[in-house]
Amino acid sequence: MDEIQHNSETGLRSEIGHDPVLLREVLEALSLSDVPGQPPATHRTYVDCTLGRGGHALEIAKRLNPNDQLIAIDADPRNLEFASTRLEPFKSKVRFFHANFRQLEDVLDEVGSKEVNGILADLGVSTNQIFDARYGLSFALDAPLDMRLNPDESLTADQIVNTWPERKLADMLYQNADERFSRRIARKIVEERAISPIKTTRRLAEIVRSCVPPVRSKSAVREPIDPATRTFLALRMQVNAEAENLKALIDQASARLASEGRLAIISFQSAEDRIVKHAFKALEETNRFEVLTKKPIVPTDEEIESNPRSRSSKMRVLKRVT
Repeated sequence: MDEIQHNSETGLRSEIGHDPVLLREVLEALSLSDVPGQPPATHRTYVDCTLGRGGHALEIAKRLNPNDQLIAIDADPRNLEFASTRLEPFKSKVRFFHANFRQLEDVLDEVGSKEVNGILADLGVSTNQIFDARYGLSFALDAPLDMRLNPDESLTADQIVNTWPERKLADMLYQNADERFSRRIARKIVEERAISPIKTTRRLAEIVRSCVPPVRSKSAVREPIDPATRTFLALRMQVNAEAENLKALIDQASARLASEGRLAIISFQSAEDRIVKHAFKALEETNRFEVLTKKPIVPTDEEIESNPRSRSSKMRVLKRVT
């Protein structure tokens, strides 16, 4: 991983490009809901494993005492650079690292932190990433099939779609996104790529739509869910190894929590939430941890109204007790 030094020359853009979800609840979960008073005798360390545009990190930094530090990690160098500029007023307290959160242990070793008081991971992608054609994450834009959050990684959605066997494609769609039409979609992808390689988000979305009926929303107010949604989610998770990295993060984070330290993880889809739920339960059974969220914390109606993308978010919180 690479530590990113603060860049004060780029200036702060007027639009942040992403609203942090469950912000108040995150601060409460990390015991940071109040602005600090007198500096404590101890040195506290917090980690934002998914810095993104810096929304959560900014509010965490405001609540740090002079002796505290925040370690900010992100796999996306573009967001990392943006957030480092946004956090300029707190640059003496924050260290930035270009790394995947699966490298948490290495980052903590580099900064010399054996134990940390709070760790946050927000597993959602940033709004700016979705609407930036360079990532190829959305079928709302016609873009190359990429989906890498870290451009240094080698695997792309193009490679998966155009080279994986039909059975492997179907299994990936089902396991990553609970896509019940996985076999039908995989069969159609293989048929279409035999005619010509599938290179763009638009063509892939059209292929999926041609063989899958629209998914009706549970709410009469919302529009039907695009049939391509789960396929794009599954591909993004595979390209970025999100399930494997999440399991590695929980193992490393729980091992580094100080006594009374908290680990808060925000997920946006069922496969990730299941991983977090089962891992936290297993850790609680060791009697060294307590799950503070018997049911996940979800956004209020007011937050959903102001930020519709927050509606599927769920946060679970784990505390080390010994």
